[in-house]
Amino acid sequence: MKLTFATRPSKLARWQTTHVMRALEIVHPDLTCIEEVFVTKGDKVLDKPLPMIGGKGLFTEELEAALLDGRVDAAVHSLKDLPTENPAGLTLGAIPLRADVRDALVSSEAYTLESLPKNARVGTSSPRRAAQLLAQRPDLQIADIRGNVDTRLRKLLEGQYDAVVFAAAGLIRLSLDAELGNRMQILSFDEMLPAPGQGAMAVQCRADANVTLGLLTAIEHLLTRNAVTAERAFLNGLGGGCAVPVAACGDFRPETSDLRLTGLVSSPDGKKEVRVSGEGKDAIELGKRLAEEALAQGAARILNG
Repeated sequence: MKLTFATRPSKLARWQTTHVMRALEIVHPDLTCIEEVFVTKGDKVLDKPLPMIGGKGLFTEELEAALLDGRVDAAVHSLKDLPTENPAGLTLGAIPLRADVRDALVSSEAYTLESLPKNARVGTSSPRRAAQLLAQRPDLQIADIRGNVDTRLRKLLEGQYDAVVFAAAGLIRLSLDAELGNRMQILSFDEMLPAPGQGAMAVQCRADANVTLGLLTAIEHLLTRNAVTAERAFLNGLGGGCAVPVAACGDFRPETSDLRLTGLVSSPDGKKEVRVSGEGKDAIELGKRLAEEALAQGAARILNG
């Protein structure tokens, strides 16, 4: 039996797709997985901030179209790149075990967030990261940066930026953490709460593809799914997206088996923020409840400018 996977061309996207394909082939010895590369609009347009050219769907539309017309069977995404609602006819067939959810500050001079020079130029295209950086260091000069991991690292080393913020999971998956050494600072949750779904991969497929769905159950990680479901429910409850500084992180309390969620809504300049947290057993209910709490505490005014 054969499954065809759609993937974007970057090293990280290819790594993630290969990781999922190999994992499936190990548990299903009669299965052969192949990949087909698609260049998305988000990969082509690199000179404009994401919110200006359409947001999260820029990295997924071409892959989703290929799924819907039957050219491919599945697509592996970084979950934080996916809109909170699946297109009609598609579903998340598996969410494997999550990697490190945190953000990482990378600099050429081994700076930390605290030791960055005054008015340092920090590269990020994420409003969430920019807001949390400015909340702690309002002197920083936030500069947009686009491109894959290698491209952003090259721009840093060329001196275009004093530091750049990455998802730690991507650096670790590409084995760059050892190479970067003390030039990479993992940021704590107090310093930077991650994006909903950060560090998790999602395998998208057609909702009626029962055979594919059955095969994908072997790599499903229920605790990860529940955590990211709560995070995305929080984001969805706020009506937020890529242009809005929203962060969320869920994990489990082993002693109670409850899901714990922390959410953050911030103004773009980092001067105003609402942080909420809570626990519960139902991921969607917890995310929605905390979104309502955040809105009641002033997040609506922040989101509406």
